[in-house]
Amino acid sequence: MTVTLINPDGLPVIDVYHQVAVATGTKTIYVAGQVAWDAEPDLARQTEQAYVNVHTALKGAGASLKNLVKVTVYVVEWTPDKMPELLKGIENAMARLGETAQPPATLIGVAALDVPEHLVEIEATAVI
Repeated sequence: MTVTLINPDGLPVIDVYHQVAVATGTKTIYVAGQVAWDAEPDLARQTEQAYVNVHTALKGAGASLKNLVKVTVYVVEWTPDKMPELLKGIENAMARLGETAQPPATLIGVAALDVPEHLVEIEATAVI
């Protein structure tokens, strides 16, 4: 399976993700929204753990972060000033896992998640 990440001409280049993923493969994996069940109320730490959980889920299905074709990140009470914390969590997760995943991503601000302690939830799609 191959995932080719591209930024087509005419679309902005974003440092933390690519605009398009072209996937060829035979199996699609949908990972339910992942949260940090035992992390402190800290956006960076919860983001890191959520990505680690996505990695664990993918590994269980025979995939890795390299197979990601799309992630959706939900952040409670999102404001742009939270971006450095979110990016720190992503960077920490990638360093911890030895990965450099940058698939297309969507960031959605939400009023709340399943329990008040959760600040971020990440769902993912991969193809192998």
